[in-house]
Amino acid sequence: MKMNESGLDRIIRVIVGAALLALYFTQVIAGGFGIAAVVVGAVLLITGVVGFCPLYGLLKIQTRKKS
Repeated sequence: MKMNESGLDRIIRVIVGAALLALYFTQVIAGGFGIAAVVVGAVLLITGVVGFCPLYGLLKIQTRKKS
């Protein structure tokens, strides 16, 4: 897996992912929307930490500058 996310992209993903998870676990959001928030939050958090987005790979998108 080659990194395909820029630093800013990764920071935004980690912040939004953590926020969605926090909203669910503090019971601000619940039900079906809460479950969706957990799934989306977990995916964003994991891809932000790892630096690779499978969807970006499929669509041949790369926000990381080539070195």
